[in-house]
Formats: sequence, C-alpha cells, structure tokens
Amino acid sequence: MKKREPGAKEGGPATVDDYMAALPEHARVTLEKIRKAIKAAAPKANEVISYQMPMYKHHGMLIGFAAFKNHCSIFPGTGAIERHRDELKAYGTSKGTIRFPIGKPLPAALVKKLVKERVAENEAKLKKKEKK
Repeated sequence: MKKREPGAKEGGPATVDDYMAALPEHARVTLEKIRKAIKAAAPKANEVISYQMPMYKHHGMLIGFAAFKNHCSIFPGTGAIERHRDELKAYGTSKGTIRFPIGKPLPAALVKKLVKERVAENEAKLKKKEKK
C-alpha cells in the first residue's frame, strides 16, 4: 500500500484504487481510460493521492485526474494547455485544468502526448539541476 502524500486528508482515499472504487460506475469507466493512457505514457511514474485526487509523479508532479458531479478533469499544468490550445478547443479549460464530459474521455493519444511532454519537462529540469 502506498503512503499518503503530505497534505492528504485522513478519511479520503489512500490509494488510486480506493479513489476509483468509490466512484459511480460511469465516472470510473471514464477515468480508467485516462488512467490507462497515463500509465502507458509514463510507466515509471508513481501513482499517489494528493489533494484527495489521483496524481502521477516522476521527478515531480506530472498529471492528475478527478471526477466531479457533472464532468471529469485532468490536471496537466498550464504549459501543456497553452501548447495544445488548438487541440483542446472542444473542451473546457482553465489554468492547469481540462474538463470533459463523463462518458467521453479525452482521446488516449492526446493524454499520452500531454503526459510524455510532462515527463520530458521534468527530466529536463532534473538534468539542469544535476549540472549545478
């Protein structure tokens, strides 16, 4: 069992599996597709719960996701959203967040692209830090 992240609330999900199990089926099915795409794009990433949501870390935070009453969201950060503004026109976006309907997950290819970019960003930051 993975440890709770600092700042995680007691009583909330302890693992991503716990988070997923607590979701209504339609939201769980939607987010399982997102989860699968993230794991395919970043197989070395650690799954954690942070702010009571599933998050993926690899040399820093990569991406997270969550289900809400009327939609699901992923959280790839502001840079990823800016770089893919045209591809995301059909979705609601705000600072660091992409919203999509429950039952209509983002295309796996887009999720993988966002995650791979975040992995590359984090690895570049790490290399830069190691040079200092």
